[in-house]
Amino acid sequence: MNFTFLNDTYGESVVLAMGGGVVGCLFGFFAQRSRFCLRAAVIEFWHRQFGEKLSVWLLTFATAVIAIQSLIVVGALDVSSARQLATRGSLSGALIGGLLFGAGMVMTRGCASRLLVLSATGNLRALLSGLIFAVTAQSSLSGALSPWRERLSAMWTVDAGPSRDVLALLGWTHTTGLWIGVLWLLAALYFTTRTTQRTWMWLGGIGTGLSVALAWWWSFQVAHASFEVVPLQGITFSGPSADWLMRVIAPNPPGLNFDFGLLPGVFLGAFVSAWWGRELTLEGFKDGYSMRRYIGGAVLMGFGAMLAGGCAVGAGVTGGAIFALTAWLALAGMWMGAGLMDRWLDAPPRSAPMLVQP
Repeated sequence: MNFTFLNDTYGESVVLAMGGGVVGCLFGFFAQRSRFCLRAAVIEFWHRQFGEKLSVWLLTFATAVIAIQSLIVVGALDVSSARQLATRGSLSGALIGGLLFGAGMVMTRGCASRLLVLSATGNLRALLSGLIFAVTAQSSLSGALSPWRERLSAMWTVDAGPSRDVLALLGWTHTTGLWIGVLWLLAALYFTTRTTQRTWMWLGGIGTGLSVALAWWWSFQVAHASFEVVPLQGITFSGPSADWLMRVIAPNPPGLNFDFGLLPGVFLGAFVSAWWGRELTLEGFKDGYSMRRYIGGAVLMGFGAMLAGGCAVGAGVTGGAIFALTAWLALAGMWMGAGLMDRWLDAPPRSAPMLVQP
């Protein structure tokens, strides 16, 4: 594909938006088919029920790592200028934000990407939660919650460059990163032996991971073929959600970029997948408690994602696959926060003590 021709003909912003739409469609389709969800994987892990949901997440993550590191090794991708590596980061923000995001995704029963995918299938709970997530993310970025985000982020920071790169910190090469991805894939293979429904688990998990790699590759190719400064972008849902909110309500909305096409693409891909699988159905809240739970979780996710520098996909997979230190910390925080919140909210009650007969 000739990106120089595309840039000259349509302009970089349009080419990025087109790429976002294509990548989004692929991500939405495969994520809906495979039921890709970090929250579900974490629940299986903490409950020691290593099954399909954990296998799908591991397949996605392993595929993304292998594909991205392979592209870097062969010289088809350079992520050194990516935001997750090239700017000053916050270790405190990554860890605290990850904990909050993990707790929130248990409350809403889905991470940010899962909420968007479920919205496309007719889940009104996910739609409302997604809207609140977007409002909170925008407030955390430049609104009433931004001072809190800035204070927490400033507690423990890390310099840009090698200090944010796990591979560089350990003295490893991208070839080593590739082999780490292979190890993750072997772990995914092991857990797939515990499941029976494997076709879409495999296709969906691998397809979702490849779409993450495709996002990095597309934005790099546009930037490489341009005389202008074009930032590298991967798949994430916190920033794009806030941007789309401003496009709807602000007098001077953000312009065209990769994120412009991403969210509509994910929605369309998930809708097509659900329609094809005959899974379109309207779902709402059952009671007031459920509604409060989802709203509270969406607020925690919106603030946590902006504090951590990304959502479960943006930090957990997109940033984790390029071995950004803050992304791995955020991902660890998400697993911990989700496990603790699940234990608090959804753990089955302990059996009542047996009565001793007189």
